[in-house]
Amino acid sequence: MTRLLRPSKFWLLNRALLVVISLTIFGVSFAQTTRKSNVATPAEEPVFLDYRGVKIGWLADEVRKKLGNPANKGEEQDFYVFGENETCQVLYDKATNKVTAISVDFLSGASEVITPQQVFGADFDSKPDGSKYKLVRYPKAGYWVSYSRTAGDTPIVTVTIQALPPQ
Repeated sequence: MTRLLRPSKFWLLNRALLVVISLTIFGVSFAQTTRKSNVATPAEEPVFLDYRGVKIGWLADEVRKKLGNPANKGEEQDFYVFGENETCQVLYDKATNKVTAISVDFLSGASEVITPQQVFGADFDSKPDGSKYKLVRYPKAGYWVSYSRTAGDTPIVTVTIQALPPQ
């Protein structure tokens, strides 16, 4: 007597599940290998290293010696005014008294506004309203740099350097 073996329901279910899992894994791996990253890969070394010679990690006394007396002096922050159209904030770590961030604002009419080329080595596209914004992290250098320009006829340009948190 010949007996025909019929596959059980569980065997068919297991086979269908195996096919679905295989297709899912293939799809995910394919998507991972063909997808382009939207995150720009930063250069090893940042282009913008300091502002007026002041760098991240300097002591407050070194900054004040280099930039002079601030318009507003504090334990955690100094505020400098360089003419009517350029200001700078220098932030310090309260425990170590070292520079953790430098933020510079250039108002319309400032004589030496920092350009995107000086900050990143190349220009980048403006938004339709004329504004610009870009931030790049430099883990090896230990900080990030951003460039921001507001829209309008009298734009404000802000360039910021800030230490990355310790890891």
